[in-house]
Parts: sequence; C-alpha cells; structure tokens
Amino acid sequence: MDFINIQKDGNLAIIRLERGKVHALNDQVVKELHDTFKDMEHDDSVRAIILTGTGKFFSFGFDIPGFMNHSPEAFTGFVTRFTDLCTYMFLYPKPIIAAINGHVIAGGCILTTAADYRIMVTGKSKISLNEITFGSSIFASSVDMLKFCVGHRNAELILTTGNMYSAEDAHRMGLVDRVTSDENLMEESKKVALNYATKEPPAFTSLKMLSRKPVAEIMIAREREAIREFVKIWYSPATRAYLKKVTIHS
Repeated sequence: MDFINIQKDGNLAIIRLERGKVHALNDQVVKELHDTFKDMEHDDSVRAIILTGTGKFFSFGFDIPGFMNHSPEAFTGFVTRFTDLCTYMFLYPKPIIAAINGHVIAGGCILTTAADYRIMVTGKSKISLNEITFGSSIFASSVDMLKFCVGHRNAELILTTGNMYSAEDAHRMGLVDRVTSDENLMEESKKVALNYATKEPPAFTSLKMLSRKPVAEIMIAREREAIREFVKIWYSPATRAYLKKVTIHS
C-alpha cells in the first residue's frame, strides 16, 4: 500500500490515509481503501475499524488538479468506483469509526458519512460538503447518506450553502457524533470502537442492514443518473473555470 497505513491493535484495525499533507483522493487511494476494507471484512480477528488521517487533514477530497486532464469517460470511471466504495462502506458488516483528525472536505466528508460513528477534533478544523462553492454537484449516495446522518433539512442546508462547519457546529447538526481534543482523539475513538467490538457480529450486521439497506437501495437506484449529471456539470465551462483555480499543497 502506497497511501494507506494499516495497524492492528487487538481486535481493532486502524486505517490511516497517508497521501501527502491533505490526503487527496485519486483512483489509487480509492482502490487501496476498497482492497483494505475487503481484506478486513474477511479477517475474523478484526471486530471494528477506525478510519483516520494524519496531520491537519483527514482528507481534502478529490485530487482536482490530478483529474483536470481526464476524459469524461475516465473521470466517470473514477467517480463510479468512489461511489461504489462509499456504498460498500455504508453497508459494511463491521463497525467503522471515522476519527476526524483535521479538515475534512467534499469527498473526504462523504467518506465519513458512510461510517457508523464520527468523532472530530475541536479547534480550527472544518468539515464541509462544499462542492457548490466550486460549481460542482454531488452524488445520490452522498445526499442519502448525509440525510441519514443529519435529516433532510440540515442536509439541504449543508449542500446548498457549502458552509464550512466547526466540530461543535457539526455536532449540533448531527454531522459528527462526538467532539474531542486532538490529544484524546485516538483514545476516544478506540473506546467507541471497542464498545462496538463487544457486540455479537451477526446481530450487529443484521441490525445495520435493517437500518441502512432500504436507504442503500434507493441511492443505488438513483446513482447512475446522478453520476451522469455530476460529470456533465463537472465538464461545463463555468465549473471548469472554478476547478482550474483549485490547488493542492501536497
């Protein structure tokens, strides 16, 4: 793995995004995440997973400069693989705890909404689904997972304003489940993960499917058309002008 660091701690697995300073998402990161989750799914010694980043970012989201020369067809392929990963995580049979160690933006935020529990550090870190601020839309799965977390009205406000939220504001909206200090993030994340790990796996998986599968069926049915519309907007002249201004300091 080039961009994913995996650690075992008893019956917990800790997956860290490690791509530069901002952990921007590209095809390789998505593949490594998918492969890692698949491996952990079949590892009976792993009862819960913590997903986190390093430094001041959980993830910036998509590696926009890296995608600027992609054809619409190639970019559609990436987006499809990304949404497949998120749906897979949303229905994952084991608990996933997102330990949000810093800024989490756009595609990075989407990943966290697929988790079972989100803990975010206080301070300067911001969380946002800010696609609208650079002229982009979003995916059906992203909308439905967000609504699952925060409710319909808050989801609409988050998406249509593109606001950046502090951990405290995100907690009030339901976008994160708990806030903590940077120093205590991993300790508290492990406590949550260990609590999940004590639950009998068949019971946990059954209850999770009863809760989430109806939502997933709706988002899967709408996803292909949502991706088509997303790519159309992404390649529109106005949005391309916004995207060209985006830089990532890796």
